[in-house]
Amino acid sequence: MSSLSDMGPELERLLVDTRERTHSRLARRERCAHLGFTVAFVAAAVALALLAPAERALDPLLALSLVAAFAVVARIEFAAGAGIVVPTQVLFVPLLLLLPTPLVPLLVAAALVVSDAAAAARRRLDPGRALIAPANAWFSVAPALVLVLAGADTPEWGAWPWYAAALTAQLGVDALLTMMRARLSLGVRPRELRHELALVYRVDALLAPAGLLAAFGAAQQPFAALLLLPLVALFAQFAREREARIDGAIELSQAYKGTALLLGDVIEADDQYTGDHTKDVVELTMRVADALRVDDETRRGAEFGALLHDVGKLRIPNAIINKPGPLDDDEWAVMKTHTVEGQRMLERVGGALARVGAVVRPSHERWDGGGYPRRPGSRGDPARRGSYRRATRTTR
Repeated sequence: MSSLSDMGPELERLLVDTRERTHSRLARRERCAHLGFTVAFVAAAVALALLAPAERALDPLLALSLVAAFAVVARIEFAAGAGIVVPTQVLFVPLLLLLPTPLVPLLVAAALVVSDAAAAARRRLDPGRALIAPANAWFSVAPALVLVLAGADTPEWGAWPWYAAALTAQLGVDALLTMMRARLSLGVRPRELRHELALVYRVDALLAPAGLLAAFGAAQQPFAALLLLPLVALFAQFAREREARIDGAIELSQAYKGTALLLGDVIEADDQYTGDHTKDVVELTMRVADALRVDDETRRGAEFGALLHDVGKLRIPNAIINKPGPLDDDEWAVMKTHTVEGQRMLERVGGALARVGAVVRPSHERWDGGGYPRRPGSRGDPARRGSYRRATRTTR
């Protein structure tokens, strides 16, 4: 995706954190929070199964088939910032309308346990996380309860308002519980999840009609709902392609970062004074960025700009860089081209560093309109009164 080809640092951090969290062991705070939600879910699901009347008898073979299919779909994951989008809605709706609705939350939990256990066996998920899989089935309780109370737990076109109400209840309750879990287990504030949750629920809302259509089509032949599996295979292909693009985008972002650091090392090796000066500029820039509380992308751009603001000196002859005496007019004219040369070098790298070049070019301008390269200065420029090394202490 073009949006991933040059991801910002915040998105990159969220994607990496999501992956690492999936493979890492649960911290004590997470374990306690998820365990609490798991126990609460089991209590609510069992109460619904025991107390609510079912409109139809349970077909064990049909239930096993749909649960197995749901478990497969649950492993198709699309990374979305700090969260993950899973296209289970296409099978969740048929589960609600083709199986005894009061039992669906328990069946969904069973499918998630099987799915996570299989992932843990393949070392794609920490085993401890498979134990709290039922907590992820909370989304199924609210819509099942709405349909049971409304008596709309069978495929009937006249019940569409209740289907819409069930979907609304699903998204609303799930959003509330997800924010509570994130706050209790990870300390994440609700507003930090708005973007990810909006994407997840937009996908659920768009897939719900497909699931509803499948449920109506399978009303007389319930096993026909399994014809959704080819569509699921298509989702899996899209998920693999997106995962590959994310891998490439993260690798490219790391390459930009590595290139910037390498160029910084080259600058320091070529001229020790410039290297020391660059470290000071980076430190001051980061202090200003932190004081202004800029976003991650702006902070990274400022850091790279500070690190590479003198990279163009690699194109300046050492005879000028290391000259012990004052620079003459021609030498100073060459020196003032280093910011332009720096921009050209970074534009050849492309991507994020090309944008850093736009920071490097004006890095020696002044608020009063002086500096360079736009205003080369006059003979009264302090840089003309001594060697380049002494002058840069006042002109940088």
